[in-house]
Amino acid sequence: MLLPESTVGKKILMAITGKMMLLFVIIHLLGNTTVYFHNLNAYAAALHAMPVLVYLFRLFMALMLCLHVYLGIVLTLENKKAKPLAYAVNTQLSSTFAGRNMIWTGSLIGVFLVYHLLQFTVQVINPSVSALRNPDALGRPDVSLMVISSFRHAGIVSFYIISVTGLLLHLFHGIQSSFQTWGLNNERSFPIITRGGRIAAAILFVGYASIPVVIVTGILK
Repeated sequence: MLLPESTVGKKILMAITGKMMLLFVIIHLLGNTTVYFHNLNAYAAALHAMPVLVYLFRLFMALMLCLHVYLGIVLTLENKKAKPLAYAVNTQLSSTFAGRNMIWTGSLIGVFLVYHLLQFTVQVINPSVSALRNPDALGRPDVSLMVISSFRHAGIVSFYIISVTGLLLHLFHGIQSSFQTWGLNNERSFPIITRGGRIAAAILFVGYASIPVVIVTGILK
């Protein structure tokens, strides 16, 4: 695959890959909310009934993730190389905490993603409650048991909340930055985009964080 050589081209591609992953984050959350209605096992079974589609989707998302990470590192290095020290110090006044720490929140998300896949996809963390080893009454992998049992541990929940906070900060800046990359940053539209991006990020944060919280507190059993 030929990647763009210009900084603008790289930023546009990074914005596109970011939007693809944002779409996945939204879809994944909608699927996760089935745990509230005790339908998580049915949802998981429906997905695994389409193995080819699932694996093609995973392959596509892995490609989007790799491109996004690569472009993020390249653009960060290019930015540090091109920006004089004095200019960098002056612009700190107008930058945000989320914007200055995108590389770190992205790294946190990456670490969490590896852990999350090992825990709920590969299922090698705490295998005694693995969905593949514990079928439910209908013979389906008991994903609900695995999720609820995992989120009864305060340490796992704490790491999950910290990681979702990293996602919140990453989206705070990433959503508005992507629209700015596409030139939608005039005086009238940009405040709306910024506010809308922050609201969307906050909704996703609450959606993801609420699941382990209601489990560890015993509200959802």
